[in-house]
Formats: sequence, structure tokens, C-alpha cells
Amino acid sequence: MIRKAALLATLSAALLAPMVAVTPGSAAAKPAVTAQRQGYTVSISSITPEAPRNLTDEIKLTGTVRNDTGAASSGLQVRLRYSNQKFADRAAMAAYQSDQNTATLPVNVSTRNSYMDIPPLAAGGTAEWTITATPVQLGLREFGVYPIAVDIAQYSVPLAAQRTYLTYAPATPQKLPRNKLAIALPVIDQPHRSTDDGAFVDDKLSQSLTGRGRLADLARIAQSAPTTVTWVFDPALLDDVSRMAKGYSVKTKDGEEKKPASAEADQWLKTMRSALAASPVVATPYADPDVAALAHQGLDTQTGRAIELGGQTARALLNQNAKTNINWPANGLLDPDALDLLSVSDVDTVLLNSTNLPPQQTVTTTPDAASTLDSVNGPVTALVADAELSRLFEPATSTSVLLSTQRFIAETAMIASEQAQPGQTAPRSLVIAPSRRWNPNPTLVTALIKTAGRLPWLQPATLESIKPGRASVPRAGLTYTDQDRKEELTRKYLDPVRDTWSKAQLTSLITAQKTQSRFDAAVLRLTSSAWRNSTRMGRSVTNVVEKAVDDQLAKIKITGAGPGSSRGIAGSNGVVPISVKNELSVPIELFIEVKSVNPDLLTVNFPQPESLLIGGGQSGTVQVPMTAAPDTSGDATVTVQLKTADGQPYGKPQRLTIRTTGYTGIALVIVGAALTVMLAAVVTRLLRRRSQRKLARAAKNRESETV
Repeated sequence: MIRKAALLATLSAALLAPMVAVTPGSAAAKPAVTAQRQGYTVSISSITPEAPRNLTDEIKLTGTVRNDTGAASSGLQVRLRYSNQKFADRAAMAAYQSDQNTATLPVNVSTRNSYMDIPPLAAGGTAEWTITATPVQLGLREFGVYPIAVDIAQYSVPLAAQRTYLTYAPATPQKLPRNKLAIALPVIDQPHRSTDDGAFVDDKLSQSLTGRGRLADLARIAQSAPTTVTWVFDPALLDDVSRMAKGYSVKTKDGEEKKPASAEADQWLKTMRSALAASPVVATPYADPDVAALAHQGLDTQTGRAIELGGQTARALLNQNAKTNINWPANGLLDPDALDLLSVSDVDTVLLNSTNLPPQQTVTTTPDAASTLDSVNGPVTALVADAELSRLFEPATSTSVLLSTQRFIAETAMIASEQAQPGQTAPRSLVIAPSRRWNPNPTLVTALIKTAGRLPWLQPATLESIKPGRASVPRAGLTYTDQDRKEELTRKYLDPVRDTWSKAQLTSLITAQKTQSRFDAAVLRLTSSAWRNSTRMGRSVTNVVEKAVDDQLAKIKITGAGPGSSRGIAGSNGVVPISVKNELSVPIELFIEVKSVNPDLLTVNFPQPESLLIGGGQSGTVQVPMTAAPDTSGDATVTVQLKTADGQPYGKPQRLTIRTTGYTGIALVIVGAALTVMLAAVVTRLLRRRSQRKLARAAKNRESETV
């Protein structure tokens, strides 16, 4: 009678308790706290060996059970649940993991050592358990992935369970091919500076570099990662960290707060340089721009410049062998326009999301990662990341390293098992790529990378070594949806960026050395894909950069021009000096174009813009000849426009008033009459002198005759 009452109580508790194991990482790990306290939790701590290879290998599972019912309990038992029917495919594995109902657990409950009685457990108490079995006891006979689970039962009624996978890997008659596996790990952040003067818009980067910060965790992974792992860096991040290592300031509501040189930033850079000295490094275009948006909004030149500057920065600050021919676009998504824009900048490989380049036809096996796309500049290799393997490196919820490792082993073994089928014997390539701004668990990621290195059906490889081969499957082409387009940076956002870029280029075109604009990095940061989810911050930074560019343009000015300014010419022809002041510290070369607003009153004898070379901090002057119209005097207006060598206007045209004092028609008559009178007087004087000479000569002759 007592046993029946206890059984009824247990059944009632089972109906009220959660039907799944409340274990971190399970799909149902988010019930209310009150619900968790009403049930039991069973978790697996270890499974050895991780993939048994012989029928007699002892499989040992250990773990804990916790009583969250709020009352003491007894009659508990931890049991191994299993099936000797292997999974048919990866889809079946996914369905098994998503189904957390205890009623659908594997039906077999092993005997002998495959269960363990738990002594009475106090409320909130925990107990450890150990279960052992062999493949032969579990009925495993061939290579494959099998479902196993551990449940906590009370009087044979399952209360909660933890599911996982067991990969049985005996020697097979047909040797399994070793699939190439490339792992790409991103080190990408959002821009933290506006201009290059050391002023940061926030101080989030310093927090990320220390303690359990995201970038600090990435450095920990880098220190133990093998040289087959490919690292994808945003050079703008390296630039920001380098600046912090020298001292910086952070903008606040009240101005700027000065920060000392960051030892943590300096150490992070040193750690990355040392750890990745022999590893493949890929540089994104500088600041990780939204290439698709740039292509669609006509900002074509920015992508090429970002790729160029990105490579230069990454090679200078991190790894001299950093590559720029591989591109990992925002969200792993491209359309043909963006692909063409990248290809003309010498990108020959793109890393894509699996939704962006699906197989042409539905496939039941895992497709090869590599395929070929056609671009305006020729073929481009497309590498498609495996979605499930990538998610294991970045689980959506907290999970144990053990369960993720068992799932990784199972997934890759299932892919190898697919190739054991007729017609699927050629090795394939696989690519793992977590999301580009991920927040990794270094213990988990390191464990998965090490596991990949020791599995006999995997061959770790660099991303660049993955090429299309015999195993490649036809792809449907780039799939870019309307929703994908909506997520891009908009025209409204990019129009001010375009204007700021155009003005910034002028500052480089007038320097005597024709160097790149000092604002290139600042403006490229405005195009970062990070602003997709933070356009307000992006616009704020854009305003700061635009003002800095305008201030730079204003340092070259026409002196003595503008409202109220005037010059004069005396007579109908004259020369007007026009001066330009260079407040920059470098020499400049520009051209001056002068045009008359009133050509009927004043003509500018300046057939083409005049070149002017001005030293840093100096002024230069051009003498401009002008001619006033006959019979006129008064004011006329000319415009003075500075231009670059290729004819682009530099700044706005300035207006200058010219006051003319040309001779009128009456004045010319008076002058002509005066000239006539003067001429008559001269002629009369000449005739008088000639007559006097004749008279003197005649008198002399008469005097001679008298003598």
C-alpha cells in the first residue's frame, strides 16, 4: 500500500515536473525559474572514449543529478537510454536533439552497469553518478552515429534527461576519406574613432581587451590554435588598438577625457603578433565596409581603397603576409553587383553563408564547400560555411563543452559516413565560420579545434587551400532577398558619406606630392557594416568627420575676397593681384580660375586657370590682367575659383568687385585736341627757326661781298 502511494506521488510529480532535462545548452533550457525548482536536472560531465573503436572498449559516462523539487526524494535512478539503430542522416540528428520530450527517448534501457541507484537526495542536493557499457552490450556493429541519453527516473518513471550522441568508429572495409576542414575565425569589431586625432567615440574597446572581454578571449584562442586556422581581421580594429597603446581620449558630454597609453592594448597586439606569426591572416577591407550597399549606391571607389588600406594596415600592425584576396561580406551575403565590385579589386575568393549560395537541387548529403561564381573580372571561388558546424562554435545558448564536442564528432562522422555510400567516395571540403562579430567561449572553441585535429576522418586545412574539385555540387547562384537588401546601409545614410568622401579627396589632390587623403580611414569607417544596426551612431560620427573635412578645406583661402571686397584698375587696362593663403603645414599646388560676371563691362584676360605653388604656411599671388570696356567706368564683378589639377572645384567660388576708371569719348577728344595744338606749336617753332637761319646766312654772305 505504501509503495502504491509512493508510486502515485511520483507519477504526480512527473506530470508536474518539466518533461526535459533542465541542462545548460538544451533547446528547452529557458523555462521559468519556478519550473526548474520543481524538477530534477541530470547532466553528463564526461564520456570516454569520445568515439569508441572496438566492440570491447569500455564506454564510461559520468555526471551529476540535482534535486530541485524543494523536498527530499528517494527511489531515484540514473539510467543509460540508447538505440542500436544509427542515424540515417544529419537531419535525423537535428530532429533528435530538438525533441526534448522524455517520452521519445531511445527505448532501450541497458542492464548491468548501465544504470545507477541514487541514494536519498535532500532538497537542493546533488549526487554524482557513473555508468559504463561496451559497444557490444549496446548492440553497436558498424561505423555510425547513435543516439544515447541519460535520464533520471523515480520508480522507473523518467523525470528528466540529457541527450547526446555516440559515434562508433571501428575500422571499416571501405576506408573513409579524410575531408578537408577549414576554420575561419573573425576578429571584427565596430569602429570606435571618428577622425584620426586619437579621439574615441566610446571606451568599449578597452573593456573588450581585458579580463573576460571578447577580444581578450580571442587572444586566448589564438595562443593555442594550430597554424591551419585562418584568422580574419578588420584592420581598423588593429588601428584603434594601436592608437590606444599610444594614448587616446574619449568624447564625453562635457568634452573629452584624456586616457593614458593602454598597456592592455599594447599587450594584446603583441600577443596576436606572436601567436599568429605563422598562421594565415586575412584582412577585411578597412573598417569592414558594407560592400553590397556601396555597390548599390554607386560608391564604387571606396571598396577598392578600403581593400588597399586594409592590407597596408594589417601588414604593418599584425602580419606582413596578411592577404586581401579573400572577402567575408556582411552576414556572409553578396549579390552579383557586390561580387563584381570585389572582383575588380582583385578579390578571387568569397566566404558565404549557406543561404546565399544553396545547391541547385535538393541534396540529402552534405555538399562540398567550394564552388565557382562568374564575375565581371572572371571566375571567383565561393566557399560556403557549414551552418551546423559553425553554430557549434557559437551556440545560441549556454552549453557544456562535452555536449558540443560530442555533437561535433557526430556531425563530421556522419558527413564521412555519407561518403561511404556508392558514388560519394571523393573527399569533400568543409568550412566553419561563426558569425563575424561573435562572442566566443575560448574553452569551447579551443576544445573543438583540438578535436578536429585528432579525428581520423578530418584533415585540417587553411581557408585559402580550399578549392573547387570533383566533389563540388552545382549551386543555384547567389540568392539575395529583398530582406537582405533592406538590411544594408541606406541611400539616406550614405549620401552625406559620399559628399564627405568627395570633399576629403580634394585635400589630397592639391598637395604637391599628391598623397592619399588623410581622411580616407576616417571616411571609410563611416561605411562600416557595423552601422547597419546603429545608424544613429553612424550619423553622429559622420557629422564629426564632415566638420573636420570642412575645417581642413577652410585652411586654404583666397584673401581679400568675399562680400565688400573690391579692387581697382586705372585706365582701360590693368592688372589685379589675387592672393591665396595656405595654412597647412605642407606645400600645395592648385589652379586659379577668374571669370567676369559682367563681360560687357570687364574682360578677364586669363585664357586658362593659372597654376600656383604655395609653401606650407605661406601665401601666393597671381597677377590677373583685365580690360575695361571703352567709354565706361564703375564697378564690375569677377568670380575667383580654386581648382585641383584635374579641374575639380576646391571650395566655393569667391566674388570680387573691380572698380574701373576707363577713358570716356569726350576725354579722348580733349586729349586729341591738345595733341593737335601741341603739334601745331612744334611745327611753327621749327619753321621760325628755319627762317631765322636763312636770314642769318644771307646777311653773312652780303658782308663777305663788301669786303
